[in-house]
Amino acid sequence: MRDDHRRLRILQVLEPSGGGSGRHFIDLCAGLAARGHRVTAVYSPLRAEPRFVAELQALRLEAVHSVAMRRAPHPTDLSALFAIRRIVRKGGPFDIIHGHSSKAGYLIRLPMPGLPHIPRIYTPHAFRTMDPTLGLAGKAVFGTVEALLGRAMSDKIICVSKDEHRHALRALHLPESRLATVVNGVATPPGDRRDALRRQLGFAADNFVFGFIGRLSLQKAPERLVSAFAAIAAGFPSARLLMIGFGELEAATRGQINDLGMSGKIVLTSDITGPEAIQAMDALVMPSRYEAMAYAMLEAAAAAKPMVLTEVGGASTVVEDGANGRLVKNSDETSPLAAAMNEFADPVRARRYAECAATRADRYSLDVMIDQTMNVYRNVILR
Repeated sequence: MRDDHRRLRILQVLEPSGGGSGRHFIDLCAGLAARGHRVTAVYSPLRAEPRFVAELQALRLEAVHSVAMRRAPHPTDLSALFAIRRIVRKGGPFDIIHGHSSKAGYLIRLPMPGLPHIPRIYTPHAFRTMDPTLGLAGKAVFGTVEALLGRAMSDKIICVSKDEHRHALRALHLPESRLATVVNGVATPPGDRRDALRRQLGFAADNFVFGFIGRLSLQKAPERLVSAFAAIAAGFPSARLLMIGFGELEAATRGQINDLGMSGKIVLTSDITGPEAIQAMDALVMPSRYEAMAYAMLEAAAAAKPMVLTEVGGASTVVEDGANGRLVKNSDETSPLAAAMNEFADPVRARRYAECAATRADRYSLDVMIDQTMNVYRNVILR
């Protein structure tokens, strides 16, 4: 039996470098390195946010490698696979290889001829099959791949919420023995620049600022939020919307804002980090089509912000409907979302939501996430 307390050599691999999966990757690499483990990180530059790359390279890791990985299946996947195998051969021996999101999870779990078995850990950060817009053919293809790799080529799959764990069992039929649940943890967001940030962003002290943090993508459904906000803006004149993010729908989102005449009330920027921006917000709104456990939700919870969330993975973990916010039906019909947001026009109700959120602010610790991830690693190595 191997020493349960020895320092490990760990290879962490990620394809999408933005949003919550990027935040998780940075926090996990930093936390493991701070505990003395030797961490090598691999990321893809193709969708990498400059801020993510700078932050990753600033960490005191064993090595950081850039390997081009595309989100969708592509002929260049073979080149990416060979590049990762070279890193494993030259940079090892590794005790654990941990892949994050579907593409990296796929690549790191394929066989590596000529190398001894290294335990493979996979964190999907939302299985692709959780996407309600995915057609039957897509669900069949992605579901088959996830099921095959999950049963035959994974030492452990880490789900980040009970909802994702339930999906793995019921939709993908993965064995319970292959699954673990580790809810993402966050550092408490800063709170010392609220007034300065509001002035910088052009918000008045008495504005009620709704916030959105996430990639401008089909998954995050920013168009739902813009439509819902436009529907309440006239009757809620102090309301403003701060959207933090960028992505493939940025041009369409900016066009929608302009077309609805909301450019004076909606600020869309990626110049401020999500954790920093939260302090300028009064409530977070996440209209996502699917999630596993969004970091923005956890960061808002840690910052004692009430939330309005669609009923997706992880939402019921951070919001009790009617207590510290509202859960609304996951639908492209935005009137329920608009109605939930409009409840904050009542100062008494808004204050009650905020007071309840303040009682829940210390539930999601970064240290707990690192501890539980290490337990998964140790259990896999020692079995």
